[in-house]
Amino acid sequence: MIVGGGTAGWMAAAGLARLLDPRAYDVTLVESDEIGTVGVGEATLPHIKAYNDLLGIDEARFMRETQGTIKLGIEFRDWNLPGDRYIHPFGTFGEAWGGIDFQHHWTRARLAGLKVAPLQAYSYAVAACRAGAFEFPNEDARSIRSTYAYAYHFDAGLYAAFLRRWATERGVRRIEGLVQDIARDGETGRVAALTLKSGARIAGDLFVDCSGFRSLLTGGTMEVGWRDWSRWLPCDRALAVPCGKAGPITPYTRATAQEAGWTWRIPLQHRTGNGYVFSSAFLDEERARQTLLSKLDGPVQAEPRLLRFQAGRRERGWTGNVVAVGLASGFLEPLESTSIYLIQTAVLDLVDLMPASGPGGEVDPSLAAEFNRRFELQYDRVRDFLILHYAANSRVGQPMWDHVRGMEIPDSLTHRIALFEERATTPAYQYGLFSRDSWLSVLNGQGLASRAYSRLADGLPLEALERKLADLKSRIDVNVAAMASHDAFLAGYCAASILEPQS
Repeated sequence: MIVGGGTAGWMAAAGLARLLDPRAYDVTLVESDEIGTVGVGEATLPHIKAYNDLLGIDEARFMRETQGTIKLGIEFRDWNLPGDRYIHPFGTFGEAWGGIDFQHHWTRARLAGLKVAPLQAYSYAVAACRAGAFEFPNEDARSIRSTYAYAYHFDAGLYAAFLRRWATERGVRRIEGLVQDIARDGETGRVAALTLKSGARIAGDLFVDCSGFRSLLTGGTMEVGWRDWSRWLPCDRALAVPCGKAGPITPYTRATAQEAGWTWRIPLQHRTGNGYVFSSAFLDEERARQTLLSKLDGPVQAEPRLLRFQAGRRERGWTGNVVAVGLASGFLEPLESTSIYLIQTAVLDLVDLMPASGPGGEVDPSLAAEFNRRFELQYDRVRDFLILHYAANSRVGQPMWDHVRGMEIPDSLTHRIALFEERATTPAYQYGLFSRDSWLSVLNGQGLASRAYSRLADGLPLEALERKLADLKSRIDVNVAAMASHDAFLAGYCAASILEPQS
């Protein structure tokens, strides 16, 4: 039983319907048209393509119906010093020569005084972003054109509607109704049934809480506590507004640091999504609104919409027979487009740990414990990555930025920064976000530098290293120059009918 629709509810419904045996599991979703959804998340990570592929969704159709565009990374403007720009790419930096990660070779060359380009010049995805180009990655792992991945920008409301059609066509039962009461078993404390405003009573065995910020089942009925991270991530407001298209559609999201937070720019086929994520402790809503509207590069299409939130997560994702997915489980600001990823990974972990079908009985505690272990890893690692963007800034003289630069950060992040500065080492997670190259892009982009490198990199003669660096950059430049433009790709692959802006 899924409680709530929107992106989280329908991603869960689609995943459970596709991946579970329909002879053993029935999937029902309860949602009310009286309750709106947040629906501003329009940027994703490459993992969403794998999820859609797993469901068997036709990519071109999906992109047409959601006004989708390609995303090769995120451009950060002014996050270190005014005028600075760097890109967090969906791809690798360089090549692992001799089995040694590229940043060690690059750091060695830099410290040795060799002629070396900035780190960003050795990423194929960065070069493609700056050229406004796209083509599908090459499947041959030996090709330089295989060293990147891609995600999407899309209209989150259209995506939820797309998945709703897809899931109901494949057996998901949708019930329209507002949850009025939640009944629990007197002995076990498990949720037994929902009572709707209409008076209908709906029983279930396992409940997936996709009720958004209300966290109706998890935070409400099951009284799972909240872990507040606002001391590290003080932004607690967002204003979102669409505007008309202006110029070529860039294959990347843009995040620009502002006085008390940052603004986003997300290009879709029919419009551009914009927003300002800010801290109300350092900026009032009206001033934030004025700043946001002054940054638009096309005609405004609606009044800015205000969202209030707090950074953090629930103490547990799975309690009794209730599993929280999406905003019901936690919220981290959309700086690195992680919201949809956290929905996706929760659904896949739930499928992996799904109890055997059949009424009654307790869920084996080991299943919930393993889900919660993964849940904590996912959220905690994303948290540290987001904090890094704020803590490693040089925007001296602006109160919010001075505050986050001087705050005490989690020990786990302190350790990662120290390893990078001392030995050019970046995290290599087997589970969870983010990859070595993601950390490398932000650590380097925020102005942090390594004092040394892995001694294993000394095996390559400096003359050979200099030639390899020059050859790598040349191969990237030549191949990117031969790519089609992003606009040309969209026109030939997934051009959508342009929607009229909604008032």
